[in-house]
Amino acid sequence: MLRSLDVGTSIAATLACLAQGAGVGALGERPEQPLVLYEFESCPFCRKVREALTVLDLDAEIRPCPKGGTRFRRELMERGGKAQFPYLIDPNSGKEMYESEEINRYLFRQYGETAVPRLISGSFAALTGSLASAWRLGRGTQARAAKPPQQPLELWSFEASPFCRLVREALCELELPYLLHNVGKGSPRRAVFVEHSGKMRVPYLADPNTGFEMFESADIVAYLEERYAA
Repeated sequence: MLRSLDVGTSIAATLACLAQGAGVGALGERPEQPLVLYEFESCPFCRKVREALTVLDLDAEIRPCPKGGTRFRRELMERGGKAQFPYLIDPNSGKEMYESEEINRYLFRQYGETAVPRLISGSFAALTGSLASAWRLGRGTQARAAKPPQQPLELWSFEASPFCRLVREALCELELPYLLHNVGKGSPRRAVFVEHSGKMRVPYLADPNTGFEMFESADIVAYLEERYAA
């Protein structure tokens, strides 16, 4: 896909979701360990949970499960009994669950100070999420052959960013696990991120397998393709 078209349709996807997942809301207790989320990028129900993660400023280990994937889909079947997404594991409480609505209620009850925002719950959020996926023409849906990394990558991102979406789609299609650091607008962790990276710009990828760290969605996607795509 041409870069201009790629960016344009990603911006349209953000607008379709009314830019939900751009900023941080009222925060409650902070988890000691990152959450674990089995999901795939184009799934509108998974998107609702990723939006909640940004609003609640939570880190999550993402285990991508695109259609046709052979890594984490099989792992989830063995763990949960069915290939249904999203699936959340909270190692801090021992809770594990399917269903985006149940997951978001749990997240806001456990780590927020308000109820789930109306724009990221219910059938309306599923509709806007489906419209966003339609704009992206199936990106972040189907698995592609790739070499698995020895260690998960790290991505600093927030859900509504159209440029972060391009990177998450590539990570998903290549079934590359990564630790998602949410740094939405108003995140108290932005200062720490700037100390590490030198400036407030996302996406930002760190690959502990090679030592590479970089900004710019186009450069990151090119790196992922060259390093991991089979």
